Amino acid sequence: MRGLFLLLGAVLLTAVAAMILVIPDSSREPSSGARTAATGSAPGSPTPSTSVFSDPCGTFDTTSPTPYAVTGYWLVPTSDHCTWRSQLQAIHRVGGDTVVRLGYGLSPRPVDQDGRVMTSDGAAPDPRYTRCVENGMTCAQAAESALKAANPGNRITWTYVYRTDEAYGPGLFRCPQMEHTIPIGDQVYYRVIAPDDGSDDPTCDFTSRGRGYHLVLIEAAAQDSLTEILDLADRFAMKVFPALPVAPRDRLESTKADPRHIGTLTTLTRRILQDYGDRFRDRASLGGVYQPFELQLREWPDPAKVPTLQVYAQQHDIVQQELPGKPILVSPYLDARKGKAFTATPAQVKEGFKALARTGVGIIAPQDSRGTGKVGLYWPNLKGQAVDDRLKPVVGDTSYGDAYHGSTRDYYRVMAEALAELRTEGDEVQLWANVEAFEPEGDGACEAGGKRGVTDKKRLDAAVAFAGPYVSKIISYKWSSFFTCGSPTLAEQVERDWDRPIPIQVVPGSRGIQGGIEIRGYNLAGGTVTLSWFGAEEPRTVDSAEAGWSDRTPIPGLPAGVQRLWVPVDWESVPAGAWIRVDVTSEDGRQSNAPVYLNRET
Repeated sequence: MRGLFLLLGAVLLTAVAAMILVIPDSSREPSSGARTAATGSAPGSPTPSTSVFSDPCGTFDTTSPTPYAVTGYWLVPTSDHCTWRSQLQAIHRVGGDTVVRLGYGLSPRPVDQDGRVMTSDGAAPDPRYTRCVENGMTCAQAAESALKAANPGNRITWTYVYRTDEAYGPGLFRCPQMEHTIPIGDQVYYRVIAPDDGSDDPTCDFTSRGRGYHLVLIEAAAQDSLTEILDLADRFAMKVFPALPVAPRDRLESTKADPRHIGTLTTLTRRILQDYGDRFRDRASLGGVYQPFELQLREWPDPAKVPTLQVYAQQHDIVQQELPGKPILVSPYLDARKGKAFTATPAQVKEGFKALARTGVGIIAPQDSRGTGKVGLYWPNLKGQAVDDRLKPVVGDTSYGDAYHGSTRDYYRVMAEALAELRTEGDEVQLWANVEAFEPEGDGACEAGGKRGVTDKKRLDAAVAFAGPYVSKIISYKWSSFFTCGSPTLAEQVERDWDRPIPIQVVPGSRGIQGGIEIRGYNLAGGTVTLSWFGAEEPRTVDSAEAGWSDRTPIPGLPAGVQRLWVPVDWESVPAGAWIRVDVTSEDGRQSNAPVYLNRET
């Protein structure tokens, strides 16, 4: 063994000499922390026009001093407009350049004999709509009265409600003689009426014959939150994905969309997006729109007969018509549990990914599903290990191999393969990752009525590592409130430890005649690489600053912050077929929270 160390030392000295002669001096660049602090933004990110701005809510910093690997977050709408500013500032500070807004659902409702809109179960009048009154009548009565005045044969066959914190412009209305805004004190309602055949007839002919109509009552805000958040996003050089209206759910199977309401859903979607087009079409901060109806990725015998995919396809057609060039983001979930029905293997998810892409989406950001416990983070050589204690409430006290059909990495890998195949067909869909920033169970303190628990940066780093080499961007569910609850909050943990190394992939690679490995990941420059494997007497350590090479140039197809690090390896001393564990330690002594593994024969 002593001879092997002498041999390794000689190899390292040779490599150092060779690199001094032939390798560019990239390894002498400032550390990632120093360089990013100087530029104030993550590599590849747009830069805000000013470093600070002030308004009645305070003074806000638009720099990004601690850019993390996750660059997008979900936000819950809030009635406190100053909260928008502090949230976007905090997200931008850790390198976030993308915000995805949660949305609201379209809901069919019964109307009682007094014209009152009832709750969804029909048990009582819905207090959100009792205030909606016109000319001494409820808004539902007033709408039907107006229709019958145009033609006695007109009738309302379905009434729907939709709530939002946005305010719309005149683009919402197709037929102003029958549709209008209803201001009630500090509240605003919109009355939308469309033929019940889903045609959204542009002739606005309410008089020539009696027809059935659908009424949509929208409870909205006097001040438009979307305009406000887009203005803020302009300041922070961010992109916003507002949510499309959520489709009504099937009454018997709530995980499925109800196709009976497709016509009204597409009408409402068209009207809202027409208004967006009038007001925001040329706004760079409008990144696209978000499809919020959740779907499990799996293989379907006939995708054309899947109700949720039917709803997707028709709703997505409207987006392409009204906001051409703006992509649709969808975030389906995975379920790899062997002990449950209707779960899916990696091969089945690959086929489901293709079917979903063909509904017209532009960005698919699958949930990694580790937060819900439906998929695990583990390497193939470790599938015999017991699952993380935090997963036991979901899969029991068992091993990873017995619990799951595959790991998160297995699923993202096959989806990347599907992506490559789709692109040969001319489909330019993007693959992102949505890493879930929570645990399966907790005390519910992070969100009212919730059951999920807080997680930590160590586990979040692992989730980033497992999805990393197969996606072009990593986003997370959700900033409010899983990043902002607890002590220290997850956001505070990220801000304090943002530049810890996160290796995401290791591959064999030579430089000249010298064999070695190339490691890809975040914050690798200047790091020390440790190699270990079963049977090794002690780990092998290589200081990349002395015997290595680093490159911060963005890698096509991977997130902008991913770097490359190469170190030499004496392959003669590594057993054939060994699973090599690779850890990276920063110059200040912080080791990566999750190792990566390499097996040269797999």
